[in-house]
Amino acid sequence: MGIFQRFTRLPLKSTYIWSLCPQHSSDLALISAGRALVARSSQLIQHHYVHSRGLGASPGDPGAAPPRLPFSRVTQEDLAAFRKLLPGRTITDPDLLKSSNVDWLKTVEGNSEVLLRPRTTDEVSQILRYCNERNLAVCPQGGNTGLVGGSVPVFDEIILSTSLMNQVITFDNVSGILTCQAGCVLENLSNYLEERDFIMPLDLGAKGSCHIGGNVSTNAGGLRLLRYGSLRGTVLGLEVVLADGRVLNCLATLRKDNTGYDLKQLFIGSEGTLGVITAVSVLCPRKPKAVNVAFLGCSSFQKLLETFQCCRGMLGEILSAFEFLDASCMRLLEKHLKLTNPITESPFYIVIETAGSNATHDEEKLHNFLEEVMTSSLVTDGTVATEATKIKALWSLRERVTEALTHDGFTYKYDISLPVEKIYDLVQDMKGHLGDMAKNVVGYGHVGDGNLHLNITSPSKDPALLTAIEPYVYEWTSEWKGSISAEHGLGLKKRNYIYYSKPSEAVALMGSIKAMLDPKGILNPYKTLPDSIH
Repeated sequence: MGIFQRFTRLPLKSTYIWSLCPQHSSDLALISAGRALVARSSQLIQHHYVHSRGLGASPGDPGAAPPRLPFSRVTQEDLAAFRKLLPGRTITDPDLLKSSNVDWLKTVEGNSEVLLRPRTTDEVSQILRYCNERNLAVCPQGGNTGLVGGSVPVFDEIILSTSLMNQVITFDNVSGILTCQAGCVLENLSNYLEERDFIMPLDLGAKGSCHIGGNVSTNAGGLRLLRYGSLRGTVLGLEVVLADGRVLNCLATLRKDNTGYDLKQLFIGSEGTLGVITAVSVLCPRKPKAVNVAFLGCSSFQKLLETFQCCRGMLGEILSAFEFLDASCMRLLEKHLKLTNPITESPFYIVIETAGSNATHDEEKLHNFLEEVMTSSLVTDGTVATEATKIKALWSLRERVTEALTHDGFTYKYDISLPVEKIYDLVQDMKGHLGDMAKNVVGYGHVGDGNLHLNITSPSKDPALLTAIEPYVYEWTSEWKGSISAEHGLGLKKRNYIYYSKPSEAVALMGSIKAMLDPKGILNPYKTLPDSIH
């Protein structure tokens, strides 16, 4: 156990978008809603599209807001109907609406004037039936932790929050199947399950805020996908309210059901554009009795990939995560969050987690693996944690990179899926392509499933920098048969880039499905599908 002991001894150290919208014939008027400002006239709608640092999106930006569609506007009669249905849970105070109108990155801000907070599926059904009849657009919202502008209104859509739909419905401790409402916070579900010797198959950096319904709606990947697979496999059933208020009850708790089309798959990853998820049943694994986390340094990405190959072969069934971050990420963590690098400075860092049922067996396998990668010089340094507090400290070096980036200026974020061997090539090529235009170009992500988080920072929003990044990043990804969105979805920001990952026939079929399930287009408009389907 010499190598294992050697590792464990190491200490843990505003602008506006103008767009033609002729359907509005009112005289020019300014209406304030929180920080949002809308100018209406017979020719123009002015939409407040903001971020934390600088200028807003330009009209030529494919990720910018399109013209407002001809939805109805909320009237006093509508508010009276909502207040009757949801007494005390119909929010119109602009100050209370602010946080729900702006996304987590503070890059997209709508100007909704009403927030609805239902507690039951029946209330959601009544809301959507009413909105569909009145042609009122609706923005479903969970924990609002999305990164592509999918969870906030673009204009004045009604915000339908699932935050009060936070109850566990049933849990079967024999099968491990959990059924709960869509507004349950992921971390709360994890705590609930751990008390019963189970865990969620999903783990995210945003687990303290994100909702399971939002996770399913975006098909979130996260840190455990390597071990437990995606939500398309672990979600067994859904309850969904359709645009016209009909309730689709596919809340199955069966692992095998081959009767007809698997309709739940339509709603997983559809970002609230086809229906509002109100309840979920998910298959949960048993809580591992032994967890180890190793934090390792590599001198090159090639050696990191060879370490991954060795890791899969030697750790096998106990391997639950294999994450990486580059030296630039580590510098941001140290600078902005004052976190400490627990090992010698390296060009690349790896977080490996093992989870099993026998501590002695797992430690032996991990020891053999560490001995192999050290003696073969694949790894230059490392530390191992077995205690919960030290495990959390090591994981924070990976999970808090996104937070560190928010302190480094305006961030252009790209969530790319590529063949594993090509992951870091994109980061290097982007650095060469941009030269000194960017403040930082960093890469981190999930090596186990080929998911790169490419982040590019600048002191403020820079249209010239954006023009240099896009469409270059999407063309590069398409050339290597990758996906322009591995786990974040398309939302508002990436909807018009879908053709880099999907053929026109597939996009056209998506449009047909949307038209069938939501003919008036009231559910999360301006998201996921491109402005023009061809």
